[in-house]
Amino acid sequence: MRLEYFIAKRLITTKNYKSSISAPIIKIAIAAIAIGIVMMIVSVATGVGLQQKIRQKIAAFNGHVIISNYDNNQSEVSVEPISINQPFYPKFKNVEGISHVQATASKAGIIRTENAFEGIVFKGVGKDFSWDNLKEYIIAGRIPNLKAGLNAEVIISQYLANRLQLKLGDKFNTFFMKEDGGNNQMPNLRRFEIVGIYNSGFQEFDASYVLGDIRHVQRINKWSKDEVGEFEVFIDDFSKIKEKGEEIYSEIPPTYNSMTIQDKYFNIFEWLKLFDFNIVVILIIMIVVATINMVVALLVLILERTQMIGILKSIGANNWMIRKIFLYNALYLIIRGLFFGNVIGIGVLLIQKYFGVVKLNPENYYVTEAPVVIDILYIGALNAGTILVCLVVLFIPSYIITKISPVKAIRFE
Repeated sequence: MRLEYFIAKRLITTKNYKSSISAPIIKIAIAAIAIGIVMMIVSVATGVGLQQKIRQKIAAFNGHVIISNYDNNQSEVSVEPISINQPFYPKFKNVEGISHVQATASKAGIIRTENAFEGIVFKGVGKDFSWDNLKEYIIAGRIPNLKAGLNAEVIISQYLANRLQLKLGDKFNTFFMKEDGGNNQMPNLRRFEIVGIYNSGFQEFDASYVLGDIRHVQRINKWSKDEVGEFEVFIDDFSKIKEKGEEIYSEIPPTYNSMTIQDKYFNIFEWLKLFDFNIVVILIIMIVVATINMVVALLVLILERTQMIGILKSIGANNWMIRKIFLYNALYLIIRGLFFGNVIGIGVLLIQKYFGVVKLNPENYYVTEAPVVIDILYIGALNAGTILVCLVVLFIPSYIITKISPVKAIRFE
Protein backbone atom coordinates (compact mmCIF):
# COMPACT_ATOMS: atom_id res chain seq x y z
CA MET A 1 0.00 0.00 0.00
CA ARG A 2 1.35 3.41 -0.92
CA LEU A 3 2.42 5.60 2.00
CA GLU A 4 0.20 8.56 1.11
CA TYR A 5 -2.87 6.30 0.79
CA PHE A 6 -2.09 4.78 4.22
CA ILE A 7 -1.81 8.21 5.81
CA ALA A 8 -5.02 9.35 4.12
CA LYS A 9 -6.82 6.29 5.46
CA ARG A 10 -5.58 6.99 8.97
CA LEU A 11 -6.61 10.63 8.58
CA ILE A 12 -10.14 9.58 7.64
CA THR A 13 -10.61 6.91 10.33
CA THR A 14 -9.04 8.75 13.26
CA LYS A 15 -11.36 9.56 16.16
CA ASN A 16 -10.13 13.16 16.14
CA TYR A 17 -11.54 13.56 12.64
CA LYS A 18 -15.01 12.47 13.74
CA SER A 19 -15.05 14.86 16.65
CA SER A 20 -13.27 17.74 14.93
CA ILE A 21 -14.84 21.03 13.82
CA SER A 22 -14.65 19.81 10.22
CA ALA A 23 -17.05 16.91 10.89
CA PRO A 24 -20.30 18.81 10.10
CA ILE A 25 -18.73 20.32 6.97
CA ILE A 26 -17.61 16.87 5.84
CA LYS A 27 -21.13 15.53 6.40
CA ILE A 28 -22.58 18.40 4.39
CA ALA A 29 -20.14 17.67 1.55
CA ILE A 30 -21.10 13.99 1.53
CA ALA A 31 -24.79 14.92 1.62
CA ALA A 32 -24.28 17.36 -1.27
CA ILE A 33 -22.62 14.63 -3.35
CA ALA A 34 -25.44 12.20 -2.50
CA ILE A 35 -28.22 14.67 -3.29
CA GLY A 36 -26.47 15.72 -6.47
CA ILE A 37 -26.15 12.18 -7.84
CA VAL A 38 -29.77 11.44 -6.86
CA MET A 39 -30.96 14.48 -8.81
CA MET A 40 -28.77 13.60 -11.79
CA ILE A 41 -29.85 9.94 -11.91
CA VAL A 42 -33.53 10.83 -11.57
CA SER A 43 -33.41 13.67 -14.12
CA VAL A 44 -31.63 11.55 -16.75
CA ALA A 45 -33.81 8.48 -16.13
CA THR A 46 -37.09 10.42 -16.29
CA GLY A 47 -36.02 12.68 -19.17
CA VAL A 48 -34.80 9.81 -21.34
CA GLY A 49 -37.75 7.68 -20.23
CA LEU A 50 -40.28 10.33 -21.24
CA GLN A 51 -38.62 10.80 -24.63
CA GLN A 52 -38.54 7.06 -25.34
CA LYS A 53 -42.12 6.45 -24.18
CA ILE A 54 -43.58 9.27 -26.27
CA ARG A 55 -41.61 8.13 -29.33
CA GLN A 56 -42.87 4.57 -28.79
CA LYS A 57 -46.48 5.72 -28.57
CA ILE A 58 -46.31 7.85 -31.70
CA ALA A 59 -44.63 5.00 -33.58
CA ALA A 60 -47.22 2.49 -32.34
CA PHE A 61 -49.98 4.44 -34.12
CA ASN A 62 -48.00 5.67 -37.13
CA GLY A 63 -44.83 3.67 -37.64
CA HIS A 64 -41.53 5.54 -37.93
CA VAL A 65 -41.86 6.51 -41.60
CA ILE A 66 -45.17 6.89 -43.47
CA ILE A 67 -45.38 6.25 -47.23
CA SER A 68 -48.49 7.62 -48.97
CA ASN A 69 -49.83 9.24 -52.10
CA TYR A 70 -48.85 12.91 -52.54
CA ASP A 71 -52.55 13.82 -52.83
CA ASN A 72 -53.15 12.97 -49.18
CA ASN A 73 -51.38 16.23 -48.19
CA GLN A 74 -50.38 15.02 -44.72
CA SER A 75 -54.03 14.30 -43.90
CA GLU A 76 -54.91 12.10 -40.91
CA VAL A 77 -57.29 10.17 -43.19
CA SER A 78 -56.60 8.33 -46.43
CA VAL A 79 -57.85 10.33 -49.43
CA GLU A 80 -56.19 8.75 -52.46
CA PRO A 81 -55.35 5.03 -52.48
CA ILE A 82 -51.97 3.51 -53.14
CA SER A 83 -51.44 0.09 -54.65
CA ILE A 84 -50.34 -2.65 -52.31
CA ASN A 85 -48.22 -4.19 -55.08
CA GLN A 86 -44.96 -2.42 -54.29
CA PRO A 87 -41.33 -3.58 -54.41
CA PHE A 88 -40.90 -2.45 -50.79
CA TYR A 89 -43.87 -4.46 -49.48
CA PRO A 90 -44.06 -6.68 -47.51
CA LYS A 91 -40.26 -6.57 -47.13
CA PHE A 92 -38.23 -3.39 -47.67
CA LYS A 93 -35.10 -5.07 -48.98
CA ASN A 94 -33.37 -2.04 -50.51
CA VAL A 95 -32.88 -0.26 -47.17
CA GLU A 96 -31.13 -1.85 -44.20
CA GLY A 97 -32.36 -1.44 -40.65
CA ILE A 98 -36.10 -1.78 -41.42
CA SER A 99 -37.89 -4.24 -39.17
CA HIS A 100 -41.46 -4.17 -40.48
CA VAL A 101 -43.77 -2.66 -43.11
CA GLN A 102 -47.56 -2.66 -42.73
CA ALA A 103 -50.43 -1.37 -44.86
CA THR A 104 -53.22 0.73 -43.28
CA ALA A 105 -56.07 3.02 -44.29
CA SER A 106 -57.90 5.66 -42.25
CA LYS A 107 -61.39 7.10 -42.53
CA ALA A 108 -63.06 9.91 -40.59
CA GLY A 109 -66.41 9.13 -39.02
CA ILE A 110 -68.86 9.91 -36.24
CA ILE A 111 -69.88 7.49 -33.49
CA ARG A 112 -73.49 8.00 -32.44
CA THR A 113 -75.01 6.52 -29.30
CA GLU A 114 -78.26 7.22 -27.49
CA ASN A 115 -76.60 9.71 -25.19
CA ALA A 116 -73.61 11.15 -27.05
CA PHE A 117 -71.62 11.37 -30.27
CA GLU A 118 -67.92 11.73 -31.03
CA GLY A 119 -65.85 12.36 -34.15
CA ILE A 120 -63.30 9.62 -34.67
CA VAL A 121 -60.68 8.31 -37.09
CA PHE A 122 -61.28 4.68 -37.99
CA LYS A 123 -57.83 3.17 -38.58
CA GLY A 124 -58.18 0.10 -40.78
CA VAL A 125 -55.47 -2.51 -40.32
CA GLY A 126 -54.83 -5.91 -41.85
CA LYS A 127 -53.18 -9.22 -41.10
CA ASP A 128 -49.74 -7.62 -41.40
CA PHE A 129 -50.40 -5.12 -38.61
CA SER A 130 -47.90 -5.37 -35.74
CA TRP A 131 -49.96 -5.49 -32.55
CA ASP A 132 -46.83 -5.89 -30.42
CA ASN A 133 -46.47 -2.11 -30.30
CA LEU A 134 -50.02 -1.66 -28.93
CA LYS A 135 -50.48 -4.70 -26.70
CA GLU A 136 -49.06 -2.98 -23.62
CA TYR A 137 -51.79 -0.33 -23.87
CA ILE A 138 -54.73 -2.76 -24.12
CA ILE A 139 -56.33 -2.75 -20.68
CA ALA A 140 -59.35 -4.94 -21.39
CA GLY A 141 -60.43 -7.52 -23.94
CA ARG A 142 -58.40 -8.62 -26.94
CA ILE A 143 -57.30 -7.52 -30.39
CA PRO A 144 -59.73 -7.89 -33.34
CA ASN A 145 -59.66 -11.12 -35.31
CA LEU A 146 -58.40 -10.03 -38.73
CA LYS A 147 -57.48 -13.48 -40.01
CA ALA A 148 -61.08 -14.54 -40.58
CA GLY A 149 -63.60 -12.93 -42.92
CA LEU A 150 -64.70 -9.32 -42.64
CA ASN A 151 -66.11 -8.69 -39.17
CA ALA A 152 -67.22 -5.78 -36.99
CA GLU A 153 -64.66 -6.23 -34.18
CA VAL A 154 -62.80 -3.10 -33.10
CA ILE A 155 -60.76 -1.80 -30.20
CA ILE A 156 -61.58 1.62 -28.82
CA SER A 157 -59.79 3.88 -26.35
CA GLN A 158 -60.87 4.12 -22.73
CA TYR A 159 -61.25 7.87 -23.26
CA LEU A 160 -63.82 7.40 -26.03
CA ALA A 161 -65.54 4.57 -24.19
CA ASN A 162 -66.05 6.78 -21.14
CA ARG A 163 -67.32 9.72 -23.15
CA LEU A 164 -69.72 7.54 -25.13
CA GLN A 165 -70.68 5.43 -22.09
CA LEU A 166 -69.63 2.23 -23.82
CA LYS A 167 -68.05 -0.91 -22.41
CA LEU A 168 -66.49 -4.15 -23.56
CA GLY A 169 -68.93 -6.15 -25.69
CA ASP A 170 -71.13 -3.17 -26.61
CA LYS A 171 -72.09 -2.40 -30.20
CA PHE A 172 -72.33 1.10 -31.66
CA ASN A 173 -73.15 2.83 -34.93
CA THR A 174 -70.55 4.80 -36.88
CA PHE A 175 -71.37 7.06 -39.81
CA PHE A 176 -68.88 7.62 -42.65
CA MET A 177 -69.27 10.12 -45.48
CA LYS A 178 -69.12 8.67 -48.98
CA GLU A 179 -66.35 9.90 -51.28
CA ASP A 180 -68.14 9.62 -54.61
CA GLY A 181 -71.46 11.33 -54.05
CA GLY A 182 -72.89 14.80 -53.83
CA ASN A 183 -74.19 16.72 -50.87
CA ASN A 184 -77.49 14.83 -50.81
CA GLN A 185 -75.97 11.37 -50.34
CA MET A 186 -76.67 9.55 -47.10
CA PRO A 187 -73.64 8.65 -44.95
CA ASN A 188 -72.42 5.09 -44.88
CA LEU A 189 -73.42 3.29 -41.68
CA ARG A 190 -71.31 0.62 -39.99
CA ARG A 191 -72.13 -1.14 -36.75
CA PHE A 192 -69.09 -2.21 -34.74
CA GLU A 193 -68.56 -4.36 -31.65
CA ILE A 194 -66.02 -3.49 -28.95
CA VAL A 195 -63.71 -6.46 -28.29
CA GLY A 196 -60.86 -4.48 -26.74
CA ILE A 197 -60.20 -1.23 -24.89
CA TYR A 198 -56.82 0.51 -24.91
CA ASN A 199 -55.37 3.43 -22.98
CA SER A 200 -52.13 4.82 -24.40
CA GLY A 201 -52.23 7.98 -22.29
CA PHE A 202 -51.56 9.93 -25.49
CA GLN A 203 -54.59 12.19 -25.57
CA GLU A 204 -54.25 13.10 -29.24
CA PHE A 205 -54.58 9.43 -30.25
CA ASP A 206 -56.95 8.24 -27.51
CA ALA A 207 -59.48 10.92 -28.44
CA SER A 208 -59.54 9.85 -32.09
CA TYR A 209 -58.45 6.37 -33.04
CA VAL A 210 -60.67 3.31 -33.34
CA LEU A 211 -58.86 0.29 -34.80
CA GLY A 212 -60.58 -2.31 -36.92
CA ASP A 213 -60.54 -4.23 -40.20
CA ILE A 214 -59.05 -2.35 -43.17
CA ARG A 215 -61.64 -3.95 -45.46
CA HIS A 216 -64.30 -1.64 -44.02
CA VAL A 217 -62.40 1.41 -45.31
CA GLN A 218 -61.80 -0.26 -48.67
CA ARG A 219 -65.51 -0.98 -49.08
CA ILE A 220 -66.67 2.48 -47.95
CA ASN A 221 -64.21 4.17 -50.34
CA LYS A 222 -64.98 1.61 -53.07
CA TRP A 223 -61.34 0.62 -53.32
CA SER A 224 -60.17 -2.75 -54.50
CA LYS A 225 -58.61 -5.21 -52.08
CA ASP A 226 -55.21 -4.26 -53.51
CA GLU A 227 -55.57 -0.57 -52.57
CA VAL A 228 -54.61 0.89 -49.19
CA GLY A 229 -54.18 4.34 -47.72
CA GLU A 230 -50.53 4.30 -46.66
CA PHE A 231 -47.62 2.14 -45.60
CA GLU A 232 -46.13 2.41 -42.13
CA VAL A 233 -42.44 1.55 -41.89
CA PHE A 234 -40.69 0.60 -38.64
CA ILE A 235 -36.93 0.97 -38.23
CA ASP A 236 -34.58 -0.74 -35.78
CA ASP A 237 -32.68 2.33 -34.54
CA PHE A 238 -34.68 5.49 -33.88
CA SER A 239 -31.51 7.60 -33.69
CA LYS A 240 -31.13 7.00 -37.45
CA ILE A 241 -34.69 7.98 -38.36
CA LYS A 242 -33.66 11.02 -40.42
CA GLU A 243 -31.08 9.03 -42.38
CA LYS A 244 -33.47 6.11 -42.93
CA GLY A 245 -36.26 8.48 -43.91
CA GLU A 246 -34.10 9.91 -46.69
CA GLU A 247 -33.09 6.44 -47.88
CA ILE A 248 -36.71 5.32 -47.97
CA TYR A 249 -37.75 8.41 -49.91
CA SER A 250 -35.06 7.72 -52.52
CA GLU A 251 -36.24 4.12 -52.97
CA ILE A 252 -39.98 4.71 -53.46
CA PRO A 253 -41.63 5.74 -56.76
CA PRO A 254 -41.59 9.50 -57.51
CA THR A 255 -45.40 9.69 -57.28
CA TYR A 256 -45.28 8.71 -53.61
CA ASN A 257 -44.22 10.70 -50.59
CA SER A 258 -42.60 9.58 -47.36
CA MET A 259 -42.58 11.40 -44.05
CA THR A 260 -40.96 10.58 -40.71
CA ILE A 261 -42.94 10.96 -37.51
CA GLN A 262 -40.42 13.64 -36.52
CA ASP A 263 -41.68 15.74 -39.42
CA LYS A 264 -45.35 14.85 -38.98
CA TYR A 265 -45.32 15.63 -35.25
CA PHE A 266 -42.70 18.35 -35.43
CA ASN A 267 -43.97 20.33 -32.42
CA ILE A 268 -43.95 17.31 -30.13
CA PHE A 269 -40.41 16.31 -31.04
CA GLU A 270 -39.18 19.90 -30.70
CA TRP A 271 -40.72 19.93 -27.23
CA LEU A 272 -38.93 16.66 -26.43
CA LYS A 273 -35.60 18.24 -27.39
CA LEU A 274 -36.06 20.71 -24.53
CA PHE A 275 -35.62 17.82 -22.11
CA ASP A 276 -32.04 17.37 -23.32
CA PHE A 277 -31.33 21.00 -22.46
CA ASN A 278 -33.04 20.67 -19.07
CA ILE A 279 -31.04 17.54 -18.25
CA VAL A 280 -27.75 19.25 -19.12
CA VAL A 281 -28.65 22.27 -16.94
CA ILE A 282 -29.51 20.01 -13.98
CA LEU A 283 -26.28 18.03 -14.38
CA ILE A 284 -24.17 21.20 -14.47
CA ILE A 285 -25.90 22.72 -11.43
CA MET A 286 -25.64 19.54 -9.36
CA ILE A 287 -21.97 19.00 -10.21
CA VAL A 288 -21.16 22.64 -9.43
CA VAL A 289 -22.93 22.45 -6.05
CA ALA A 290 -21.23 19.17 -5.15
CA THR A 291 -17.83 20.47 -6.25
CA ILE A 292 -18.15 23.69 -4.25
CA ASN A 293 -19.02 21.72 -1.12
CA MET A 294 -16.06 19.40 -1.67
CA VAL A 295 -13.73 22.37 -2.17
CA VAL A 296 -14.89 23.90 1.10
CA ALA A 297 -14.50 20.57 2.89
CA LEU A 298 -10.99 20.07 1.53
CA LEU A 299 -9.93 23.59 2.53
CA VAL A 300 -11.23 23.03 6.06
CA LEU A 301 -9.37 19.71 6.25
CA ILE A 302 -6.16 21.36 5.07
CA LEU A 303 -6.45 24.20 7.59
CA GLU A 304 -7.34 21.78 10.39
CA ARG A 305 -4.37 19.55 9.53
CA THR A 306 -1.83 22.33 9.08
CA GLN A 307 0.41 20.98 11.84
CA MET A 308 0.35 17.51 10.28
CA ILE A 309 1.36 19.05 6.94
CA GLY A 310 4.27 20.82 8.63
CA ILE A 311 5.42 17.61 10.31
CA LEU A 312 5.25 15.64 7.05
CA LYS A 313 7.26 18.32 5.27
CA SER A 314 9.82 18.41 8.05
CA ILE A 315 10.49 14.67 7.69
CA GLY A 316 11.00 14.94 3.94
CA ALA A 317 7.54 14.59 2.36
CA ASN A 318 7.21 16.66 -0.81
CA ASN A 319 4.24 18.82 -1.75
CA TRP A 320 2.80 16.37 -4.30
CA MET A 321 2.82 13.50 -1.82
CA ILE A 322 0.93 15.58 0.75
CA ARG A 323 -1.53 16.84 -1.86
CA LYS A 324 -2.24 13.24 -2.83
CA ILE A 325 -3.02 12.43 0.82
CA PHE A 326 -5.79 15.03 0.87
CA LEU A 327 -6.98 14.10 -2.62
CA TYR A 328 -7.26 10.47 -1.50
CA ASN A 329 -9.23 11.73 1.47
CA ALA A 330 -11.51 13.75 -0.81
CA LEU A 331 -11.96 10.74 -3.13
CA TYR A 332 -13.08 8.64 -0.17
CA LEU A 333 -15.67 11.25 0.78
CA ILE A 334 -16.88 11.52 -2.83
CA ILE A 335 -17.28 7.74 -3.09
CA ARG A 336 -19.24 7.66 0.17
CA GLY A 337 -21.56 10.34 -1.13
CA LEU A 338 -21.96 8.54 -4.45
CA PHE A 339 -22.74 5.26 -2.69
CA PHE A 340 -25.58 6.72 -0.65
CA GLY A 341 -26.79 8.74 -3.63
CA ASN A 342 -26.88 5.73 -5.95
CA VAL A 343 -28.75 3.62 -3.41
CA ILE A 344 -31.38 6.34 -2.93
CA GLY A 345 -31.57 7.32 -6.61
CA ILE A 346 -31.91 3.79 -7.98
CA GLY A 347 -34.36 2.97 -5.19
CA VAL A 348 -36.55 5.93 -6.19
CA LEU A 349 -36.46 4.83 -9.84
CA LEU A 350 -37.41 1.25 -8.98
CA ILE A 351 -40.36 2.46 -6.89
CA GLN A 352 -41.55 4.64 -9.77
CA LYS A 353 -41.03 1.92 -12.35
CA TYR A 354 -43.01 -0.77 -10.53
CA PHE A 355 -45.54 1.30 -8.60
CA GLY A 356 -45.98 4.47 -10.72
CA VAL A 357 -46.13 6.80 -7.73
CA VAL A 358 -45.62 10.03 -9.71
CA LYS A 359 -48.59 10.71 -11.98
CA LEU A 360 -48.62 13.15 -14.90
CA ASN A 361 -51.37 14.90 -16.81
CA PRO A 362 -51.62 13.17 -20.22
CA GLU A 363 -52.96 16.35 -21.81
CA ASN A 364 -49.62 18.03 -21.11
CA TYR A 365 -47.09 15.19 -21.04
CA TYR A 366 -48.74 12.48 -23.22
CA VAL A 367 -48.27 9.91 -20.44
CA THR A 368 -50.25 9.08 -17.32
CA GLU A 369 -47.22 8.45 -15.10
CA ALA A 370 -43.59 9.47 -15.18
CA PRO A 371 -41.67 6.81 -17.17
CA VAL A 372 -38.13 5.93 -16.14
CA VAL A 373 -35.24 4.22 -17.88
CA ILE A 374 -32.69 2.52 -15.60
CA ASP A 375 -29.55 2.31 -17.70
CA ILE A 376 -26.36 1.11 -16.00
CA LEU A 377 -24.23 2.87 -18.61
CA TYR A 378 -25.90 6.22 -17.87
CA ILE A 379 -25.53 5.75 -14.13
CA GLY A 380 -21.91 4.63 -14.45
CA ALA A 381 -21.09 7.59 -16.66
CA LEU A 382 -22.69 10.01 -14.18
CA ASN A 383 -20.65 8.55 -11.30
CA ALA A 384 -17.40 8.55 -13.25
CA GLY A 385 -18.02 12.09 -14.49
CA THR A 386 -18.77 13.35 -10.98
CA ILE A 387 -15.58 11.80 -9.59
CA LEU A 388 -13.46 13.14 -12.43
CA VAL A 389 -14.82 16.69 -12.32
CA CYS A 390 -14.60 16.91 -8.53
CA LEU A 391 -11.02 15.63 -8.40
CA VAL A 392 -9.87 17.91 -11.22
CA VAL A 393 -11.37 20.94 -9.48
CA LEU A 394 -9.95 19.85 -6.11
CA PHE A 395 -6.42 20.12 -7.50
CA ILE A 396 -6.80 23.90 -7.22
CA PRO A 397 -7.46 24.19 -3.45
CA SER A 398 -4.89 21.48 -2.76
CA TYR A 399 -2.29 23.84 -4.21
CA ILE A 400 -2.46 25.80 -0.93
CA ILE A 401 -0.41 22.97 0.64
CA THR A 402 2.64 24.08 -1.35
CA LYS A 403 2.50 27.50 0.37
CA ILE A 404 2.57 26.12 3.90
CA SER A 405 5.91 26.59 5.68
CA PRO A 406 6.96 23.63 7.89
CA VAL A 407 8.20 25.88 10.71
CA LYS A 408 5.05 28.04 10.79
CA ALA A 409 2.82 25.02 10.37
CA ILE A 410 4.25 23.17 13.37
CA ARG A 411 3.66 26.29 15.52
CA PHE A 412 0.14 26.70 14.06
CA GLU A 413 -2.65 26.64 16.67
